[in-house]
Order: sequence, then structure tokens, then C-alpha cells
Amino acid sequence: MRLLLRRSAVIIGNENGGLRMMLGFRRGIATSCRAVLLPRFGGPDVLQLRDNVSVPDLKPNQVLVRTRAVSINPLDTRMRQGYGRSIFEPLLPLILGRDISGEVAAVGNSVRSLGVGQEVFGALHPTAVRGTYTDYAILDEDELAPKPASLSHVEASAIPFAALTAWRALKSTARIREGQRVLVVGGGGAVGFSAIQLSVAAGCHVSTTCGGESVDRILAAGAEQAVDYTTEDMEVAIKGHFDAVLDTIGAPETERVGINLLKRGGHYMTLQGEAASLADRYGLAIGLPISTAILLKKQIQYRYSHGIEYWWSYMRADAEGLDEIRRLSEAGKLKLPVEKTFPFTQVKDAHHAKDKGKIPGKVVLELD
Repeated sequence: MRLLLRRSAVIIGNENGGLRMMLGFRRGIATSCRAVLLPRFGGPDVLQLRDNVSVPDLKPNQVLVRTRAVSINPLDTRMRQGYGRSIFEPLLPLILGRDISGEVAAVGNSVRSLGVGQEVFGALHPTAVRGTYTDYAILDEDELAPKPASLSHVEASAIPFAALTAWRALKSTARIREGQRVLVVGGGGAVGFSAIQLSVAAGCHVSTTCGGESVDRILAAGAEQAVDYTTEDMEVAIKGHFDAVLDTIGAPETERVGINLLKRGGHYMTLQGEAASLADRYGLAIGLPISTAILLKKQIQYRYSHGIEYWWSYMRADAEGLDEIRRLSEAGKLKLPVEKTFPFTQVKDAHHAKDKGKIPGKVVLELD
């Protein structure tokens, strides 16, 4: 066996003439790799692909994942533009990316459910600083699950963050169950479409609003009603009352209509909570208490005026939720179509395309 040192890569040849590359490996664990860094906030051109970014040591509950595919979420482009700067600006440069699909390269001492070489998928928490736009990502054990065997890495990487956001709202907060009625405002996006499929799988009766181009896909996924908001009045078209409303749009009008369509005891959940925006405007010390007060005021107001529960909903890692998402994906009951893939090296182009609205569906970065 011969070794050829080339920058941070070790090229290992074997007796069969094969080659495999190890990027900055020491004792079998990567110590440096490629990563896309965000050194400052701005447009896609601020993103920097660097070759020798260090890989931190694993904590006992952490897993090192060799990345094969990562999807670009709206949170990625918003963070790049400065969303959450009150949290992230002191920590720059940071690595964007939440979703991942790949293989386990190493595990911490306390990890028991996953092993080296196993194909996995998962998602980081929204406030993670070292994201998944990198050859080697680090996630906690409960942020990963075995990749559904029926899915490619590209297909699998599109699912976890959006599906966990929907699962958290519907299953953890509203606790939907068979026979209930669920309304998803904005069912054409990744979170909304995930919410529809999760609700259908739970045996619920689902209505949604969406653009006309999404109606057929949503009805095929099991929704009973899909209202094209560009041609129909949501308030007129949707009849009856619901046990849960997930509002992915979060505009004042959708909030008003959604709350009025709830049964007493129902749950209204919006993805457009004000905590991050208020913290960015006033700083963490002032912004977070203000947002807490606003949320509490709305919860009390709607509890007394409408008899409903009001929530700001966010994605959080949840091992139970990710396992259910894995099982549904394996069974073909939960999938998010990938609109376009880009090589990892073309991350700026991918962000440009998302910013300009050229690609409405999921965009995935592939790593060779």
C-alpha cells in the first residue's frame, strides 16, 4: 500500500489498483474537510467553499456523518441574509445546513443505536452553528435515524427538517388523532406537504390551501380538499371547523381565518413566531422578553375569546418523531419531491436559484 499526501487528502492505493480518499484522517477519524462557510451576512456570493476546515472532536453522544446529500431549506437562505443575527453574528463564521443524508464515519463513546458504515439521515436543531454544508457533519445521536432503504441519499436529505417541523406541531403540540379534522394553510411547501402526509397517515381528514400548481399533488397525497388561494377565497371555500390548524404562512389574515375555523379546544400553530425577529431588532436581552410577553398575551386572548390554544411552532430534534418519519418514508407514505440537484461546489448557484424563486420545490446539494 502506498500513501500520497495531497493537501489535506490522503490517497490510499491497494493491491487491486483501487483508490479511496481520506480527507485529513487521523486514527481513522476525519480531522479536516471541505465546508461552506458563512463569514458575514449577505447574498449567495458571501458563501465560501474552503478545503481545510477542522472537524471538532466528538462528544460522547455525537456521531460523525460522511455527507452524501444536504437539502437547502428556507432557514438556510434566511440565515445567510441575517435572520437570527442576534444569536449567530457573534459566532461567525458558521456553516449553514440542517438536513443531511450520509454514512456514519465515527461515533462517540455513549452512542449505541448507530454504527460505523451505517446509512443515516436526520436534521440539526435550527440554532446549530456547525451545519451540514460540509464533507463531515456532527450530529447528536437523537438527531439521526437509519436512512430508509428505499430512498436515495438525495431523496432522504429532503425530508427530515421539514417533516420534523410539521411533526412537532401536529403530533407533539396538537396531538392529532384518527378522525380529527386538520387544516394546513400553505400545503404546497415542504413543511405543509409533510403536514398533510403526516395527518393522512394518522387517519385525519385534511383540508389545505395552496397554489394551483400543487392541487393535484396534494389531493393525490390524501387531502380531501385543496383550495387554490390564487382563485378562491379561503374563508368562503373551507367549510366546518377543525381540531388543528397549522399555518405555514403566518400572515395576519391567515391567522384570523385559521383561528375562526377552529373548534373550541382546538390548536392553532404558526411557523412565523416573532422571537427571532424581535431579538434581532432589539437584542436578545430585550427582544426575547418582549416576544414572550406577546405570545402569552395572544395565548390568553384566544383562550378566552375563542376557547383555543395558540402556539408558535419550531422544529426541534425528536428521536420518536424522526423514527416515525423514517417508517412512513420507508412505506412510501411520506415523501418530498426534489426539484433540482446541484453539485456541492455550486452552492452559490443553488442559493441564487432559490433567492430568485426559479425553483419552487426542494433543492439538494450532492457531495461526491
